[in-house]
Amino acid sequence: MNLSSFTSFFKKNKHKNLGLPESLLLKKLKLLAQENNFVIFENITIYHHTKNFFIPLLILDKQRGIFLFEYKGWSYDDLKNAKAQKASNQESSNNTLAFEKSHEFIKRKFNELLHHDDVPISNYLLMENLNQDQYKHLDVSFHELLPENKIMFNDSSTQAILEKMMQSYEEVSNDYDTSHIMSTLLIQYAIIDTNKNIHLASDEQMKFINAGLVSFEILRGKTGSGKTSAILLKAILEKLKNPKLKIAIIKPTNLACDILKKQLLDTVEHAIIEIDLSAIEIITHTNYMNRSVRYNLTICDDAWAYPDDFLAELNIVRNNNHVIMVESTNTLSETLHFSKNFKNQYKDTFFYHANPYAKCLQIISNLLLTCKSSDIVVVGSSVDKVKLQDDLEFYIEGEATVLDAKRSLIDQSLDNLLLASYDDICSLDVSYVILMDISLADIKKVEYAFNLCRKSVYVLYDKESKNLELIRKNFESK
Repeated sequence: MNLSSFTSFFKKNKHKNLGLPESLLLKKLKLLAQENNFVIFENITIYHHTKNFFIPLLILDKQRGIFLFEYKGWSYDDLKNAKAQKASNQESSNNTLAFEKSHEFIKRKFNELLHHDDVPISNYLLMENLNQDQYKHLDVSFHELLPENKIMFNDSSTQAILEKMMQSYEEVSNDYDTSHIMSTLLIQYAIIDTNKNIHLASDEQMKFINAGLVSFEILRGKTGSGKTSAILLKAILEKLKNPKLKIAIIKPTNLACDILKKQLLDTVEHAIIEIDLSAIEIITHTNYMNRSVRYNLTICDDAWAYPDDFLAELNIVRNNNHVIMVESTNTLSETLHFSKNFKNQYKDTFFYHANPYAKCLQIISNLLLTCKSSDIVVVGSSVDKVKLQDDLEFYIEGEATVLDAKRSLIDQSLDNLLLASYDDICSLDVSYVILMDISLADIKKVEYAFNLCRKSVYVLYDKESKNLELIRKNFESK
């Protein structure tokens, strides 16, 4: 039996916060989640079209579905002379429960996104100030609307809590996909990659996305740790919470801006939410400086790629403006926000002391036996790009794209083998990277190029250099 919405007739209203306090019951639930591999979410909001619905606590068991919890601080003194009464379609408040409406909201979102709503949903009430014996002395109306097997009392043991949860539904034969379900419900944590696969944000990313805005903040994380995805979701969530907000996300090149704009559109399209995308501008630092718009939130991604004078300007925080600076670092420290690497951190790195052009063509020929041309990017000087484009005419089907980051995405195809300079590579994501002319490039850009790929990096050189020594020290495969 599902708990219905109801109103209580006692006068005192002591608990104005609908969120969950750190109670003994909550600690028991967190312990259960950890021991039974449940996924737990506290104080979350589900967004759908123009509506949103707040849920104090949600637990997902991949064998049994979704468990919803509401917390009430009602004591026996509050309830002993009261009666419970059903009130359909009730919003959750201090004196009410709204499980019916939350079920309806979740099922509607599942139907529109997954085209089914067969994920079981069960619900419970956390009663921190009421014990099991006191409950038995309440009016019968409470027993009818709030059955004992749906209430966790302050004296409920961990085992009793687990048994009540396990009684809700029979275990299913196929596991529910945790990431798929939660990234469907919680679009503020749904990361869509370049292949339009959907992933659930990590705990580190969620913590950043949920955090309040401060005047100036530096987001530090390892290369490939999902910083760009996290700032995009944070911008969307801040806009959902405050529709009047004006947000700027700064990227180093026009091409990088277009790639992130596409990710933004894909995310919003997946989410089925109505949001003013014109108020989230994704622009280069040059365009940002020329804007007369006063932004409430400015996010500067890839901080390594900008001139020092521009970064100094961002450090001067304007009135009513919040700034987030995003930096990549592979050095562990207390200030590191994201430590997990989502790209293949065990990718192979190969160094070849040979004629770079001849070796490059040989590697490409070998790679094309097992992969698509679009899986490969060659990074070198502008001269390299033009010469290789002519030579590759005899090695690959179709054309190679000579990448120009100053041009827009619509003017050049990323579905071909890419030939790029070290200034063009921001925001690319490929399987194989071939690096040339590293002795002539900025070491930060070379390191960035190393972390573009997911599988293998090939370093081609005809002479030793300081950059080669540094790269070999940090990246050569053990």
